[in-house]
Amino acid sequence: MVSLAAEQPYAERFDAIVIDEAQDFAETWWPAVLAALRESNTGELYVFSDENQRVFARQGRPTVPLVAFDLTENLRNTKQIAGTFSSLAPTVMKNRGGSGVPVRFIQCQPDEAVDHADGAIEELQEDGWPAESLALLTTHSRHPFQVEQQSDGQEVYWRSFWEGEWPFYGHVLGFKGLERPAVVLAINGFRDEARAKEMLYVGLSRARDLLVVCGDIDMIRRIAGDAVVIRLTQT
Repeated sequence: MVSLAAEQPYAERFDAIVIDEAQDFAETWWPAVLAALRESNTGELYVFSDENQRVFARQGRPTVPLVAFDLTENLRNTKQIAGTFSSLAPTVMKNRGGSGVPVRFIQCQPDEAVDHADGAIEELQEDGWPAESLALLTTHSRHPFQVEQQSDGQEVYWRSFWEGEWPFYGHVLGFKGLERPAVVLAINGFRDEARAKEMLYVGLSRARDLLVVCGDIDMIRRIAGDAVVIRLTQT
């Protein structure tokens, strides 16, 4: 990619580059990014990173000095949703979202979580939530409908995110940086419990207005602690 960037005419390179989810950016990717700038010394580079959402073991660090600014305000979630994962955040965040409805929690075992999540999605649609506002996310194995969609190719699968014919079915690892007004999180286990806390943090923070969590309270307590449990189970 560095060689390809060098071959590009000046007009095809970039004045500025924005990198999101940079905590999962590999170290070997940085030279390609810098090579794509029109001016390597004066080009602008904006990097957004949340170390508490590091779910891939890449550990890439920028190869150029950057000036750090901490973002301390949460504008995405309602106060009720933000409260569920506030204890998992590395710093204290000011919750600027409005007041919303309580987070819904459905107690179930990991192998039952997807079935309960399906029921929750159906209930939300019956209550009038449009399909394009809904997402069902899993933490371990993918939802069967997601598997079926991805069998037709990634382009077809991700097109469904924008078309809105169905609720979006995804895995928390693939939904980082995305959001939906209403999210049903099926905690159906974890392949690697060493990454479970970060994955749970991602899953709990994807909903803007309504969050439904289907999972086992003892597993959540073991991974995330009592503060998350209290927030999920309070009425």
